[in-house]
Amino acid sequence: MRTISENKCFGGVQGVYAHPSEATGCEMTFGLFLPAEAAQGPVPVLWYLSGLTCTHENAMTKAGAQKWAAEAGIALVFPDTSPRGEGVANDPAYDLGQGAGFYVNATQDPWAPHFKMWDYVAEELPRIVTAAFDIDEDRQAITGHSMGGHGALTLAMRLPGRFRSVSAFAPIANPTASDWGRKQFTAYLGADEGKWLDHDATHLMRELGFDGEVLIDQGASDQFLDLLRPEALSQAMAARRQPGTFRMQAGYDHSYFFVSTFIPDHIAFHAEALWR
Repeated sequence: MRTISENKCFGGVQGVYAHPSEATGCEMTFGLFLPAEAAQGPVPVLWYLSGLTCTHENAMTKAGAQKWAAEAGIALVFPDTSPRGEGVANDPAYDLGQGAGFYVNATQDPWAPHFKMWDYVAEELPRIVTAAFDIDEDRQAITGHSMGGHGALTLAMRLPGRFRSVSAFAPIANPTASDWGRKQFTAYLGADEGKWLDHDATHLMRELGFDGEVLIDQGASDQFLDLLRPEALSQAMAARRQPGTFRMQAGYDHSYFFVSTFIPDHIAFHAEALWR
């Protein structure tokens, strides 16, 4: 692992690091904020998964999360959204290829050699982060925005016991019934729609639910509502009687202005679960 940058931030350190990845077969970059408490010992961690077109940098610089994480004494990890570099498959469309990994393990060409984002985020990067930094691996939570909200929810439900809490900002909630999902799942996973269900938060909510609290914020003026399908996830939560909160926020869109407005609520929500 190599250090790209480290900056003092709210009493802690905001770092950016790169490492060769066995999962993706290329160099991967991630951001990590460590609060001041990490100098005294391991701290809880909140994973933040970003959306389409993003890198590790978008939430790190736009969400304003470090201030609130510092106050709560928790670390933040900002993974990249896909493999990158020479020899990594790509597509001219913004919603496929580099920047659009969808947190799945691709099985189809030309994506299969590098697009193993499930393995990377679920297994490899947690091993690297907990081995190299003062992170308490028994106190983890996860959140994300849009495609990252989809990833956060599916990881949380399919890895019971890993995360104490999960939240999402405007998640792609029902990708098997949306153009944001059907296109990418066909490309990455093939035409068998049965293989898509493990990556659909609405389906997983109906079948599995989450063994903790859930918080969802959705902008009511989001320009992508038809693609996100929040009503499907809300109905699945209600049908399962999932503990949690689903909030439609009047006037808010899909942007980081929306995320930065409600990130204090989300970090407080996770901090309560992490320090319980």
